[in-house]
Amino acid sequence: MTDEPTRDQPQGGSATIEREEVRQLQEPGDSERFAHYVRKDRILESAVSGMPVVALCGKVWVPNRDPTRFPLCPECKEILDRAFGPGEPTGGADG
Repeated sequence: MTDEPTRDQPQGGSATIEREEVRQLQEPGDSERFAHYVRKDRILESAVSGMPVVALCGKVWVPNRDPTRFPLCPECKEILDRAFGPGEPTGGADG
């Protein structure tokens, strides 16, 4: 008997495993340097579920940092000022 493989026997080789690449939605650039405004209930929901939130300015991300360490997003602030008048809003910001 010979050691050479026949057509009925499997031969060594490589296999390709396909996997789906999953990326978090986020905007590049300056939006990463700011704290953004999101409804408080959405932040809590995101903390429990891990689902992304949408800020007033449209940024989409999963909150995971201390927003007090960053300045408020100028776009979020402008939207708040138009809705409620100028001033420093309280609560609801998250980076």
